[in-house]
Amino acid sequence: MSQHHKIDYVEFPAKDMYKTKNFFGKAFNWTFQDYGPDYCAFFSSGVDGGFFKSDLVSSSEAGGALIVLYSNELESTQSVIEENGGKIVKPIFAFPGGRRFHFADPNGNEFAVWSDK
Repeated sequence: MSQHHKIDYVEFPAKDMYKTKNFFGKAFNWTFQDYGPDYCAFFSSGVDGGFFKSDLVSSSEAGGALIVLYSNELESTQSVIEENGGKIVKPIFAFPGGRRFHFADPNGNEFAVWSDK
């Protein structure tokens, strides 16, 4: 399949690189490659990307794109997120096709998790 015009990489702001890597590594098993103190790339997430040092945050309420992860076990994923420092910002709700919830990572960036189960 051609990569031409496909989404290839995403980047997010991060106030604290250590907390970022710790959270996403433990909660989602992502792996990282540091490129200096102000940038790290992540892998094993479905789409590769990176975190750049910034005091800004991304949220759908402020007009940012919402990245939605998939889970086979929604409640279990929510528990892991909370255990590792994530904050639930929209509890589990139903929508046509499944259920989902939104969370903020330790930096305050908003993500969502959905399941069709």
